[in-house]
Amino acid sequence: MANVKKSAGKKAVSKNKKTKDMKKKTTTGKPVKKSPVSKNKTMITKSKSASLKTRGRKKESEALDAESTAAARAKALEKIKGYSKKDLEHFRKIILERQNEILEQLQNLKDQMMDPTTGEYINENSPYSLHMAEQGTDAMEREKTFLYAQRENKFLGYLEEALKRIDAGTYGICIECIEKPQHLCETCPLIPKARLEAVPHSQLCLPIKQKQEKK
Repeated sequence: MANVKKSAGKKAVSKNKKTKDMKKKTTTGKPVKKSPVSKNKTMITKSKSASLKTRGRKKESEALDAESTAAARAKALEKIKGYSKKDLEHFRKIILERQNEILEQLQNLKDQMMDPTTGEYINENSPYSLHMAEQGTDAMEREKTFLYAQRENKFLGYLEEALKRIDAGTYGICIECIEKPQHLCETCPLIPKARLEAVPHSQLCLPIKQKQEKK
């Protein structure tokens, strides 16, 4: 009888273990449901990574297009017969003269804006401006002078770039007629001499310049 009871007890314990194990399996085996917040976060992360990839591809394609355009332009430039060395030296002389004129004008403007007694720039508190109306006029004049000086400095930069083109041998070639000459002037793809003498930093012939301004 004792043996029967023991075996019955063992069976009951084993049944309990089995039921516990089954409960564990059912609880652990169930898939964990994701919350709507975590789903949204995952979707946002994926969309961000996709947009970054698209941007990266776009930049790569733009860089490749720019490289191919530059290469095609360089090849076209090699085929164009530019101005002679004599002509280029003529244009260089004009540009250098124009640069000297501008530098002289800027120096004169600087001298006008300087107080001869202090060596500093004249402002609204200067003893030379005694009346309120005069102060207002002085301020306007200073602003005009500053804008003029700013414009002339910008022009100096254009002239410097033109000198670099002379050194490279590409000066006087219309940038819109390098690959496909449009033959809007007699010297195409070269800018006519008369225009270069009048506007030495120009990179466009007059017909194309006028065409662009109308757009």
